[in-house]
Amino acid sequence: SKDLTMFLWLLQAAAGILCYVGAYVFITYDDYDHFFEDVYTLIPAVIIIAVGTLLFIIGLIGCCATIRESRCGLATFVIILLLVFITEVVVVVLGYIYRAKVEDEVDHSIRKVYNGYNGTNPDAASRAIDYVQRQLRCCGIHNYSDWENTVWFKQTKNNSVPLSCCKAALSNCTGSLTRPMDLYSEGCEALVVKKLQEIMMYVIWAALAFAAIQLLGMLCACIVLCRRSRDPAYELLIAGGTYA
Repeated sequence: SKDLTMFLWLLQAAAGILCYVGAYVFITYDDYDHFFEDVYTLIPAVIIIAVGTLLFIIGLIGCCATIRESRCGLATFVIILLLVFITEVVVVVLGYIYRAKVEDEVDHSIRKVYNGYNGTNPDAASRAIDYVQRQLRCCGIHNYSDWENTVWFKQTKNNSVPLSCCKAALSNCTGSLTRPMDLYSEGCEALVVKKLQEIMMYVIWAALAFAAIQLLGMLCACIVLCRRSRDPAYELLIAGGTYA
């Protein structure tokens, strides 16, 4: 059962990677959560972390079953792998569903977030906008002119946009609309949608990859079970008998 043992080591590594992917989704989502109000989008990430944790347990069960050469243990191992495989298929389906909803969600919430901008650091929405504009190198919803329709722009009356709209290479940028060449020209909405869809694709690809690994594991365990069931020496060993 060397193949099965190798798979068990692979399973432990897969568990760690799955937990990492799920944690990455949580951390990244926290940076963009103001632009995406549907918390159910985190369901695939929650499931994938749970699956990663479960894979550690499954690996231990598989190791014990292999060492003790237990048919019952191997059968349990296969059944649990099958259940996890079905769970990962659910993750893939949910991932595609929520990935398709990203654009509508962002379009619904982004204007409200920009209208709530007040330019102060303690304000969560303001920090989120400044972070996104610097990180994604964008300005406004569709372009920098969108800032002219915000409450903050009308209150400041200085004909300028936030400094987070300034190109990173410029040190003397004031955000003034009289110098549009100093500002990022691309809008943030399309880039936020793209980023969130990329995050969801990480979950989908991770779930697909490890679903394939689990199929391999179930195949290896089934082969071992079939060999053991046809081996008379093994049956005598289990029954406590000996050859004459």
